[in-house]
Amino acid sequence: MGESNWAGNHAYAATEVRTPRSVDEVREAVAAATHVKALGSRHCFNDIADTPGGVLLDLRELDVPVELGDGTVTVGGSARYGDFAGQLHAAGFALPNLASLPHITVAGSVATGTHGSGRRLPGLASAVSAVELVTANGELRTFTRRHAEFPGLVVGLGALGVVTRLTLDVVPAFDVRQDVFDDLPWADAYEHFDEIEDAGHSVSLFTNWVHDAVDQVWIKSRVDAFTERPGLYGAVPADGPRHPAHAAGVPAGNTTPQQGIPGPWHERLPHFALAFTPSVGDELQSEYFVPYEHAAAAFEAVRGLGDRLAPVLLVSEIRAIAGDELWLSPGHGGDRVALHFTWQPRQPEVEAVLPLLEERLAPFGARPHWGKLFHGVPGNYPRLADFRALAENLDPGGKFRNPFLRRNIFGR
Repeated sequence: MGESNWAGNHAYAATEVRTPRSVDEVREAVAAATHVKALGSRHCFNDIADTPGGVLLDLRELDVPVELGDGTVTVGGSARYGDFAGQLHAAGFALPNLASLPHITVAGSVATGTHGSGRRLPGLASAVSAVELVTANGELRTFTRRHAEFPGLVVGLGALGVVTRLTLDVVPAFDVRQDVFDDLPWADAYEHFDEIEDAGHSVSLFTNWVHDAVDQVWIKSRVDAFTERPGLYGAVPADGPRHPAHAAGVPAGNTTPQQGIPGPWHERLPHFALAFTPSVGDELQSEYFVPYEHAAAAFEAVRGLGDRLAPVLLVSEIRAIAGDELWLSPGHGGDRVALHFTWQPRQPEVEAVLPLLEERLAPFGARPHWGKLFHGVPGNYPRLADFRALAENLDPGGKFRNPFLRRNIFGR
């Protein structure tokens, strides 16, 4: 078929790609297909969105207008956060949080449990209050928080249908500033992790796991709640803009403004600006979530592998995320710390270290990010049986199932 994901590390095995322009065209395509999956921004690093021998629906042309409601915004299944954030801000509203890049679609992000950062802020899926879904027979159904199965629908992994609209909670617009600190001693990171995570609206720590200090701490503060600080527990203010992979020599040209310059929420909460290729561009990614209370022990476990990880690593990011009750969310059941790994594009070498990394994190009940590279079968989801039953109900013929779902969810 000649189509691949964003990173170019996965070639889709579907036999056909269709580009529906309306919800009715989505319904017709789903009803007619034997196997079908939706494509968004393609920012996944595994085969979660593939359907070997089936039909891929590229939703980028889907015509669904942005609609502002009473404390909500409704967007189409193909909408990227960066496509409508400016419009939302101009109307005086904001989303509670954003991911590190605005280039990704809302539907794909929430379906895989993607998140931003902030100890008091849950993942992006928690903002969803309604989902419009095309189910296996082409029926258009809408689910809201009033439905008992709603917590199982939002982080749906593409197993339940094609999402054509989502309604998100909004809050009043706010401004944010970014302040970056260099060289946080690991001892201070362990001792003051709670205080560091509470130092801003959103906090990220960047490391390669072998240096004696955490390379950078990015603190994104609401301007209306900002407190000036000369340093951060042994870390010092950066003397210029930083890229997360600054220690690897990557320049800061595609990042959002730092050095305390205030700006709208949607131009500061992401690390990377919409107009540029995000992150490093040519990369692979993995991410694991551990309970917040195990943060320091998990850091120590990963640091013990630093010499194995660093040769294939570009940078690693540490973030905290509040818990939620969405069945397959990595944050289900309690607050989490996310350990993100941006790898060099050397997949065989990356796949060789993933089992070692997962073995070190296994004692903490680590959960992998559904849309990124991982080795083992994810477990530790108390509502997994309920999700399987929901999928059987909405898709009894397995139209939306694929090898990823059979490996990781259905076990067959």
